[in-house]
Amino acid sequence: MLEKVNNPQDLKKLSIDELNVLASDIRNLLIEKIYATGGHMGSNLGIVELTIAMHYVFNSPVDKFIFDVSHQTYTHKILTGRKDAFINKDLYDSISGFSTPKESKHDLFKIGHTSTSISLACGICKARDIKKENYNVIALIGDGALSGGEAFEGLNNASLLNSNLIIVINDNEMSISNNQGGLYDNLALLRKTNGTATLNYFKALGFDYKYVEDGNDINSLINAFLSIKNINHPIVLHVHTLKGKGLEWAEQNKEKSHWVNKKTFVSTDNYANITADFLLTKMKRNKKIVAISPATPLSTGLTPEFRKQVKDQFIDVGICESHAITFASALAKLDIKPVVCVSSSFLQRAYDQLNQDLAMNNCPATILVYNAKIAGGDCTHVGQYDIALLSHIPNLVCLAPVSKNQYLALLDYSLKQKTYPMVIRVPSIVIDDNKQYKIKTHKDLFTYQITNKGSKVAILALGNFYTLGKDLLKELEKINIQATLINPICYSSLDTNTLDELLKDHDYVITLEDGLLESGFGYKIANYYAKTKMKVLTYGGDKNFNDLMPLNKIYHKCHLNVKQIVKDLFSLI
Repeated sequence: MLEKVNNPQDLKKLSIDELNVLASDIRNLLIEKIYATGGHMGSNLGIVELTIAMHYVFNSPVDKFIFDVSHQTYTHKILTGRKDAFINKDLYDSISGFSTPKESKHDLFKIGHTSTSISLACGICKARDIKKENYNVIALIGDGALSGGEAFEGLNNASLLNSNLIIVINDNEMSISNNQGGLYDNLALLRKTNGTATLNYFKALGFDYKYVEDGNDINSLINAFLSIKNINHPIVLHVHTLKGKGLEWAEQNKEKSHWVNKKTFVSTDNYANITADFLLTKMKRNKKIVAISPATPLSTGLTPEFRKQVKDQFIDVGICESHAITFASALAKLDIKPVVCVSSSFLQRAYDQLNQDLAMNNCPATILVYNAKIAGGDCTHVGQYDIALLSHIPNLVCLAPVSKNQYLALLDYSLKQKTYPMVIRVPSIVIDDNKQYKIKTHKDLFTYQITNKGSKVAILALGNFYTLGKDLLKELEKINIQATLINPICYSSLDTNTLDELLKDHDYVITLEDGLLESGFGYKIANYYAKTKMKVLTYGGDKNFNDLMPLNKIYHKCHLNVKQIVKDLFSLI
């Protein structure tokens, strides 16, 4: 049936039976591709029929579809001219896993973070009404995105519109892990009563409301959409779907199937597991240690088994990074030891809370930042901004360890100290250097480690790029330059004593950081040396949304390889 559908208009020519065959074909295609490339499995399998019905009833791109997070747009992409990227293995990597306007006119926004669809839809509706145009606006939100604060803000504003707005709640009973919060109790009540419960969150906010129990039945969905098409006021269509539908293990293990790695061997020796094992040992001994996750526990090693063992020492706050940081700040203020485990690209959503609630109040919480690195994936999930974002906040001590032992030593110290809030950039690659790191005072954090003493050239290699610094050191040795290699560890403050010492017998400093170059660690060093004779070469990521660009290409563009750095150095000399 896939051969008959190249665009949404082709759908309208099919019978209900043919649409069901199409749904089966798409589901099989998704399973095959996601196993090969990795991707969001469960959410996409659960929304196949819903996406088909939307395109059957509405007229995209005249009618506007806005998918929250947009990680569940795979079927949408197949139906809107991009099916070859799911069929042809050579084209697997040619498209994003999220909505992308440069791919298709059917994608209105680049979306990769949560809880934004309703706010975006409000803006589209307002623009449509000002311009006196006429089309449907459909915002689809699910997978726990309703727990995010912006979703409520959008709902609160959307209910005041006096024109067409259709909000589809894709209720698969899950976030990434289990749903958390009182809102989901109400969704469960609405499911139990087939949408008839008097207690109705959406009606309380002023919305018209309709419920579809079988959200994987195409005929029921089409009828529901037809009944609200061209509606003249905001309405919530609450649809009950099955996450992982059509793949038995995914239906049974909805959390694990949310994201699936491609079929390759994945080492268990990774920092998610290392961290979880370390925390588990500490938490058994100290009941004041609390692990906090903003809805992504599995990706940071906080597995169902971990949660079962630590019980109420683990809190999933939902997709609410802002709340997670403020919540942790209050815990730390009262002598609890919170550890917030969060990805770099998601931590951005909590900047104000990091500044105002955590750092300004000097609450000694621990923030573990995962996936903090320059990356070549979808630009919505690149974790290169945290160094520039966090290192300028007063009181916040930001650390970038280079090895497993150093990381665990810093984490252990952070759990014991009561002076500062601390951010630890979790390394990307597990390096076991077999060294014992003893951190007795804060001075040990703020003093740069000189691991190789030389002269003329000094290499300050931060965190993940310490290995690049070691490679550069060896390359310079080949041309008779005995450079100094330094592991700075702390990127939120400068070790001015070490920097001043370098002035005595060094002419050049090279900084390396696995993050945004502009306003990053290297810029601090260059600024410090600005009035001296020292010449500084800074290396890091460029200020660009490098969407689906191969990492080696990004590195080459940014001169993040030994040969280019040596060439730059000699051109300066």
